[in-house]
Amino acid sequence: MTKLSTVPLLYAARGVRGFGDGFATIILPAYLTAIGYDAIQIGVVLTASLLGTAVLTLAIGAIAPRHDLRTLMLIGACLMVLTGLVFPAFQHITFVAFVAFVGTINPSTGDIGVLVPLEHAMLARGVADHDRTSAFARYSLIGALSMAVGTLAAASPDFLTRMDINKLDAFRLMFYAYAALGLGCVALYLCLPHTRMVEANPHAPLGPSRSVVYKLAALFSLDAFAGGFTVQSLMALWLFERFNLSLSAASVFFFWSGTLSAFSYPVAAWLARRFGLVNTMVFTHIPSSLFLIFAAFSSNLYVALGLLLLRSALSQMDVPTRTSYVMAVVTPAERATAASVTAVPRSLASAISPTFSGALLTTAFSGLPLIACGTLKIIYDLALLYSFRHINRRRNWLIRLLRNRESKSREPAGTRNVEIEDACGPAAVK
Repeated sequence: MTKLSTVPLLYAARGVRGFGDGFATIILPAYLTAIGYDAIQIGVVLTASLLGTAVLTLAIGAIAPRHDLRTLMLIGACLMVLTGLVFPAFQHITFVAFVAFVGTINPSTGDIGVLVPLEHAMLARGVADHDRTSAFARYSLIGALSMAVGTLAAASPDFLTRMDINKLDAFRLMFYAYAALGLGCVALYLCLPHTRMVEANPHAPLGPSRSVVYKLAALFSLDAFAGGFTVQSLMALWLFERFNLSLSAASVFFFWSGTLSAFSYPVAAWLARRFGLVNTMVFTHIPSSLFLIFAAFSSNLYVALGLLLLRSALSQMDVPTRTSYVMAVVTPAERATAASVTAVPRSLASAISPTFSGALLTTAFSGLPLIACGTLKIIYDLALLYSFRHINRRRNWLIRLLRNRESKSREPAGTRNVEIEDACGPAAVK
């Protein structure tokens, strides 16, 4: 099997997983509420889920350079199957939190999870350097669109209850559907080629790129901590409690929210080529955070939903460019570990906030989690802009240097562009 056939399989697997995550993020808080959990207990379960994701992702990043990526993906897909089968079998919070910890249900809309760094690493190997940003944009677009469609499936319990099916049984059927999607991922991963990140002369998991990866991980973790206050499951819970929104109405809202986020990915790639990665992240994040803060103060459902939709159109534009930059600044042998090292702090940071968010939801002003998220994200954006303000000067200097070398060489211009990208990231290539 050639590399050309690898990329469509990875896209298809991302779509299948995204569809399952789409309805799971909404079904999860609704199911937990139905079995008697309050907002604080739901926050604890979501924290366990995100914390378990971080631990498993860290373990995958440590062993991926020495093992077959295809085998690791199959293990992750089987874990998805078990999660769907086991989750509805328990109601005590101890067992539910444990299954959430070791399972794959993702309460957020971001590209996190045990399978994400593995797919990123294999996808980076399957495309040329100059196509990397576009490939990750398509990957993110497929994931976001499939999640948006999946949110529509979250309305299924409402229809099933009209057919005289018990409400809890309807929720259990959705978890079984999640398990069936895991089987679909198993079938897709079986078609992938056997791939090892280190084929000869092995490198340390993180070598020459260690300092820059750690710096990026620290900044990304602040953003993730802020985002943990408003993961999609908690946003659904806030809408349920604040406006008494029905499951069907919530599924339609999150469909359009996810669709707007999905189509922001190719726009982000276009903006990044013209204005740079950092500028794209910062100057789309700040307005989206302001919209979130304004929504917290709204007492009108339609105004709140409109502000949240505006936020969705901007808030995810950093996803494909951020991932592409991480892949660009490390060596090929480091990519799986770099993806994990930047993803794990994000997962750990985002795992802390849902418990606090659940507690804030029980206060007199339930919009506090939205304000906390928006404020912290603005702080992150300003810190990112300050930390990387020197990149443009370094990029311009390097471009002039390499162009001078190119004018004295017969080497194709495309080779120089790849060299610039490897040194400064894809935004450096104009």
